[in-house]
Amino acid sequence: MALRFYNTLTQELEEFQPQDGKTVRMYTCGPTVYSYVHIGNFRTFSFQDILRRTLKARGFTLDHVMNITDVEDKIIRNAMAAGQTIQEYTAQYTQAFKDDSATLRLQSPERLAFATEHIPEMVDAIERLAAGNHTYANEGSTYFRISTFPEYGKLSHTNFSGNIAGARVEVDEYDKADARDFVLWKAQKPGEPAWETPLGEGRPGWHIECSVMAMKYLGETIDIHTGGVDLVFPHHENEIAQSEAITGKRFVRYWLHAEHLMVEGQKMSKSLGNFYTLRDIIEKGYSPEAIRYLLVSAHYRKQLNFTFDGLKGAAASLERLRNFELRLKNDRLPEGLNPQVEERTAAASTAFNKGLDDDLNTSDALAAIYEYVRDANTAMDAGQFQAGNAAGAHALLAEFDAVFDVLKPTLQSGALTDAEIDEKVSERNKAKKAKDFKRADALRNELLEQGVVLEDTKDGVRWKRK
Repeated sequence: MALRFYNTLTQELEEFQPQDGKTVRMYTCGPTVYSYVHIGNFRTFSFQDILRRTLKARGFTLDHVMNITDVEDKIIRNAMAAGQTIQEYTAQYTQAFKDDSATLRLQSPERLAFATEHIPEMVDAIERLAAGNHTYANEGSTYFRISTFPEYGKLSHTNFSGNIAGARVEVDEYDKADARDFVLWKAQKPGEPAWETPLGEGRPGWHIECSVMAMKYLGETIDIHTGGVDLVFPHHENEIAQSEAITGKRFVRYWLHAEHLMVEGQKMSKSLGNFYTLRDIIEKGYSPEAIRYLLVSAHYRKQLNFTFDGLKGAAASLERLRNFELRLKNDRLPEGLNPQVEERTAAASTAFNKGLDDDLNTSDALAAIYEYVRDANTAMDAGQFQAGNAAGAHALLAEFDAVFDVLKPTLQSGALTDAEIDEKVSERNKAKKAKDFKRADALRNELLEQGVVLEDTKDGVRWKRK
């Protein structure tokens, strides 16, 4: 089965191939760095990471650009309140986003593009729109006249033909029920940071930023553009209008959007006390792998209900996988190779990839792995899983983890390395042979304090991190 994605633009599942057959030119909407990124945003960023990894697993090369919005209404308001420049204010949250992304094991895009580093290109794009009679000026600001783009509404599948009254909107986010001329360049207000340009002193609107940075690095037509479903209108609709008005070409071939994240069945809100950053959840004692697992466990186009019971379930699911991996590593398997087990392993790999190829259906992909682990454990218990079958099982787990990246526990600062643990286990074994049980127990307790659990089995001692 070929790799297929649901395209928001066409509302159809479409087989995916990059324009040149090899390199995927992809743009993902990154954070607006006015605060710490919340877990709803990280649901979208985690989906984008699964997308990245699946494309790479299919042999494609990636040219992936993610924007950092480091100038917009909330940033200016907060920076002014803090008595800082926007550069000073956003630097801390940009670094926090990078750190949190690393904690969640999100692969870095090939390029992070900062809005404030592309002001001249944005001015040039606005001047090109003006030359095509798509803009007008008012009180020092420049607006895009959406009546000049007849296809406006094609991404959100909304007919705005009777609702385009020429009303202007200057804020970066506005009522999703209205089609309004949107601001491309904002005139400076008292006390606000501004750039001196041929358009006047001011700053870019939010929407023009993404169009310009996407086209600068990826070309006039890109393969994939992603973001949360809340960006379909107005942000992505406006991106299409201004980009295609400039070039006359299709801006994006495949639009992919992730659904909302709910928290305990409700929309995340500070007033409800259910607003969480990644750091908030880790401080409650949950591992980054369990958080990552839960965020990607449901299909990206379905709403995900994030609960703390769900996090506990995610941790238990990871434990099942890690325990199976330990059995593969430490159990004394009978010699030989069972062809039926090999067939079962191959079938699991096929089902896993079929799930991912079906519009990144992570729930089906995960089900394929867990059904295999159940069957493989049963075969091990019955003595039917032989030593020669271990290589295929290890390869399947590696194939799974190349996309999901949750098997290896995150090491805390100062944690023992695997080699140090092996050394202490060996020392404990020697103490037991010498009947120095006091020393053996002390070593077990020392390891336990470091988050390492020892299991004495018929095949010897094995260890795992909690």
